[in-house]
Amino acid sequence: MGLSGSGKSTLIRMLLRLIDSTSGNIYINGEDISQYDKRQLMNFRRHTTGMVFQYFGLFPHRSVLDNVAYGLKVQGISKEECYKRAQEAIETVGLTGWEQYMPSALSGGMQQRVGIARALTTDPEILLMDEPFSGLDPLIRREMQDELIELQDKVQKTIVFVTHDLHEALKMGDRIAIMRDGEIIQIGVPEDVISEPADDYVREFVQDASPAKVFTAGRIMDEPDALLYEWQGLKAALHVLSTAKEDYAFMVGRNRQFLGLITMKRLKNLIQNQGTSLKEALEPSPPTTDPELVLEDLFPIAAEADYPIAVVNDQGRFLGEVQISSIFENMVQDKGDGIDE
Repeated sequence: MGLSGSGKSTLIRMLLRLIDSTSGNIYINGEDISQYDKRQLMNFRRHTTGMVFQYFGLFPHRSVLDNVAYGLKVQGISKEECYKRAQEAIETVGLTGWEQYMPSALSGGMQQRVGIARALTTDPEILLMDEPFSGLDPLIRREMQDELIELQDKVQKTIVFVTHDLHEALKMGDRIAIMRDGEIIQIGVPEDVISEPADDYVREFVQDASPAKVFTAGRIMDEPDALLYEWQGLKAALHVLSTAKEDYAFMVGRNRQFLGLITMKRLKNLIQNQGTSLKEALEPSPPTTDPELVLEDLFPIAAEADYPIAVVNDQGRFLGEVQISSIFENMVQDKGDGIDE
């Protein structure tokens, strides 16, 4: 990302060698594509990469199905196979039922879906997207961003995405490269770009970014003061809680599998009632979160939570806890180190 004229589009075109570099090398899959001859370059463009343009680039006289199948036809693939794979791509982007319509009958967002489907039909390893959503109105643009994120979960491609919009970059990017005057000034994960800008240019560039949209539960979580284990006896658990700073503790199984939360009150009641299993003291439905959830999405959980939020990964492993106060503390920016306080 970067301002207009920073070199974003030039850079992405160099990856396809639509523009040849004046020096240096471009390595993809360990091969220097800057040394490719015409035949190698054509094969690389047709099979390794797919391009999605800002203004769709659809053929107005061809149906949606024919537009999507075009890249396969150029490769000389049979008509039957072309349409089969094109149909699969159309279903992937959610345009089933629109196959025979002309592009003029589609909304801007739908036309961009056709462009994405066309790029997907050749099953490229790399998708190059040059400001694909900048021509759409704000509402459709947000919807397309969400849809591309969901699509990426399905297709798992390498995507090089060009944008001048910081919030789009923070939402879409695993890593961000900020450019100025043809040079990459800083490259890193969104959180690092926001919290540790490389220079004054980057600091000014990201000054309006909201940490709520960037910082994740995994970034602000802490290791709890105490943990309880499912195999512990009630008296042992009571001792752990009695010596802890808080009146609660998360309970885990082997390999830190998350089981729940136990409070001092419930544990004492269980002992008084002559309970036998620590699991009987578990609170019903304790709040949990994925480590990748951003602070903005943690707010609704925090609003209803009486205790810290447990951070649990996809395998059910307990990673740490997020204190409610930490969510608000990390919302405040400190100008001295790139985050205003």
